[in-house]
Amino acid sequence: MAQVLIAPSILSADFARLGDEVRAIDAAGADLIHVDVMDGHFVPNITIGPMVVKALKPHTTKPMDVHLMITPVDPFVDAYVDAGAAIITFHPEAGPHPHRTIQAIKRAGAKAGMSLNPGTPIAAIEELLEDLDLVLVMSVNPGFGGQKFIDSQLRKIEALRKRIDATRKDIILEVDGGVTAANAARVIGAGATALVAGTAVFGDGPDMYAKNIAKLRGAGAA
Repeated sequence: MAQVLIAPSILSADFARLGDEVRAIDAAGADLIHVDVMDGHFVPNITIGPMVVKALKPHTTKPMDVHLMITPVDPFVDAYVDAGAAIITFHPEAGPHPHRTIQAIKRAGAKAGMSLNPGTPIAAIEELLEDLDLVLVMSVNPGFGGQKFIDSQLRKIEALRKRIDATRKDIILEVDGGVTAANAARVIGAGATALVAGTAVFGDGPDMYAKNIAKLRGAGAA
């Protein structure tokens, strides 16, 4: 199995010094920079627009992994790709034509992902799986950081692992929500190939970012 990717979520970073924070996690060994975009409508919070992504892009050499928890998605795809998004992930509930959204993301020059909330079944993306570059399993209900991991999502990760393997395609299986050094081994063991972590990376301050990232990554080898 390839080394698990670590994607620190800047939702848990110090927003007063985001550029410094992004440079710090890049230097600490992050593989992706995870950006949670919330609109206060699809989820009960408001976070980051394309202008912030554009401002942060020069501070990192790592791909910007942008998770759109918004509706509609299509009108904003080009703006986020132009701002520097390398991956755009959206939810099947965000619009009536998810295949069209995937096409729009790829046409704009980014990789396309789809995300499943805890209550969203795999069937919601099954017919589109082979068109995707990434599947994101939400192991908390989206909207806020610092929530507890929902254990039932391990079964979903396992089931998705089998479906992804059956496609024989290199599709990232990412997990976001309550991921910590204590449960990362179970998440990776269930089949995840990328971990989004907010508090588990940022919670102890900049001096610990490298150690925190290494702990998460090391769980896959345990």
